[in-house]
Amino acid sequence: MQQILEAITSGNAHGEDYAALEIPDAYRGVTVHKDDVDMFEGVATRDKDPRRSLHLDDVPVPELAPGEALVAVMASAINYNTVWTSIFEPLPTFAFLERYGRLSALTKRHDLPYHVVGSDLAGVVLRTGAGVNAWKPGADVVAHCLSVELESPDGHNDTMLDPEQRIWGFETNFGGLAQLAIVKANQLMPKPDHLTWEEAASPGLVNSTAYRQLVSRNGADVKQGDTVLIWGASGGLGSYATQLALNGGATPVCVVSSPRKAELVRSMGAELVIDRSAEAYAFWKDPQTQDPKEWRRFGAKIRELTGGEDPDIVFEHPGRETFGASVFVARRGGTIVTCASTSGYMHEYDNRYLWMSLKRIVSSHFANYREAWEANRLIARGQVHPTVSKVYPLDQAGQAALDVHQNAHQGKVGVLCLAPTEGLGVRDPEKRERHLSAINRFRGV
Repeated sequence: MQQILEAITSGNAHGEDYAALEIPDAYRGVTVHKDDVDMFEGVATRDKDPRRSLHLDDVPVPELAPGEALVAVMASAINYNTVWTSIFEPLPTFAFLERYGRLSALTKRHDLPYHVVGSDLAGVVLRTGAGVNAWKPGADVVAHCLSVELESPDGHNDTMLDPEQRIWGFETNFGGLAQLAIVKANQLMPKPDHLTWEEAASPGLVNSTAYRQLVSRNGADVKQGDTVLIWGASGGLGSYATQLALNGGATPVCVVSSPRKAELVRSMGAELVIDRSAEAYAFWKDPQTQDPKEWRRFGAKIRELTGGEDPDIVFEHPGRETFGASVFVARRGGTIVTCASTSGYMHEYDNRYLWMSLKRIVSSHFANYREAWEANRLIARGQVHPTVSKVYPLDQAGQAALDVHQNAHQGKVGVLCLAPTEGLGVRDPEKRERHLSAINRFRGV
């Protein structure tokens, strides 16, 4: 690994140099173990500790299949799917690996008693498999997390509809929280050259997800002048939705959970902010009963901020805790666009406020390659900025996942993999200088 790291950090290596590097037999990766899946039995979700279930193991380098690339991972990031994997909810991800393993002899590689997790990366291509033409060893890359087979006609209009679509590092093995990773070549995108490795690694999943959910015609199709209610607006997903809304001429109403997070979204340019903790909204009287009076109080607060307007779009991802309120506060004919459900998957809402007011619920899940590419292009152009706020070394990935599990973070939590320190990987210092103040907002600098 040392030779690989030296080639990357020297800045002098060329494609042929990378192609000549010896690939080790094993690498270090953050894993969950199949024989641990019952370790949290009887423990409440909030009390499950990823530090107990996430291991840093030496694992064999897998065979490279046609259409794939082997990437030296300089940095990665934590997403909520890593939290789900680490606490074995809603089910152990080994079920995904077993199903994928039945597809072919090559996908059988993924069905192992350990799962290398992680759905983000920034790094350098080391090898490519047969049939890869667009990417060469030595290319600085980031990866989006859509792994798709594209053997069915169903996926050729929108790859997210392919029946063999999976989220890499969550529903496949050999993910990005590791020194090396295996991805399909059509997951790769150019690394924005003004960013450090840890900054470049942070947007892949959440920025692409926010782009499809809010901007794409496959999602809410936001337009100029729309009012957009954004839950968790300072978090990994919401912070990109906030930036995308502002870029598109919409007005975000940012819901956050602390004064510090309120200040962060204001620093992005958002003016309408609701601190739900300060307002003490309690949308549920008890685990079985919602409180419509609290929906009305929340709706009144939104109207107070907007001058009497209800949201055209509600950017929904908390799920069970907030969904009833989201349906209620959306304007007549408005759209509730939903993904993730981090507070629970079983949503409840009063259908009268949906059906009689002609509102729409639109589902959204990650992004296709085109959407991910466009989202990454906005990052590369400096129109959207990475929101990594804290960075851990690889051997503290469990603590990083715990931060996300307990919502003790803002923006994204990054993880250094091969990169020995933060701040490396900038290829265009002049461009970085132009955008430095915006980048620093999310680092608390």
